[in-house]
Amino acid sequence: MPIDADTLKAERDRLKDTLRELETEQRKLDTELKKLRQKEIRTKREIEALGTLIAMQETEGAGAGGGDEAA
Repeated sequence: MPIDADTLKAERDRLKDTLRELETEQRKLDTELKKLRQKEIRTKREIEALGTLIAMQETEGAGAGGGDEAA
């Protein structure tokens, strides 16, 4: 028994709608991923900057303390 053309068209339209919804969701997720990546980069930069400040203070502290402090 052949499938009715209207049934096939209805199924095609349903799949197109589903695909459109998936593409919209994908764009939203891509945007969220970009935001998270930017947040990750900022956090890594902050960690690096704080590490640099800590190293500078430890260097200054060791010089001012006469080298008595443990490293």
